[in-house]
Amino acid sequence: MTTLIQPQSNVEEQRVVLPSVTWQQYESLLTTLGDYPGLRLIYLEGTLEIFMPSPEHEMIKKVLARLLERYAEEIDIPLHGYGSTTFRRKAKARGLEPDECYCIDTLKELPDLAIEVNLTSGGVDKLAVYKGLGVPEVLMWQNNQLTLYDLREANYREVVYSQFFPNLNLQLLALYVRPQEQPQAIKEFLRAIRS
Repeated sequence: MTTLIQPQSNVEEQRVVLPSVTWQQYESLLTTLGDYPGLRLIYLEGTLEIFMPSPEHEMIKKVLARLLERYAEEIDIPLHGYGSTTFRRKAKARGLEPDECYCIDTLKELPDLAIEVNLTSGGVDKLAVYKGLGVPEVLMWQNNQLTLYDLREANYREVVYSQFFPNLNLQLLALYVRPQEQPQAIKEFLRAIRS
């Protein structure tokens, strides 16, 4: 049975959720559809979400990535970008492509921080996927605000400060998530953190 989740408001995101998908079917779809531009596959214990992000989704994730990268440069945090690489673990029956993700200090098998943009509700629980993968932090943009989740003691908890960016004010960062004004927003953000 296929469940189509309708987008909210004028956001044009396409999402299909398929139950009872085996790991082999998931990997086969990754091989077949892996090069399809913008398409994301999210797998959680037999449930597969096929997701095509909207232009708004992509602009928000890009401005978030640019802001975070400029912040890291400004305060000299070594940041290695993985982009939206596919991460998966067969033993945990989980896999996905983050909107953006990074390793801090050195490259690792899995990212230290993932960025997720959620403009519509429904679909596979991405935090459950990240938890199974063991990604330490997830920065999520939802309902026009940022929330940071930290994986400690086998569960995510909402936190105010990042273990990787301890002085980053997330409320300040959120003020500059202005996808239609990216160059200006980044300049203003840099002025704000320098003052």
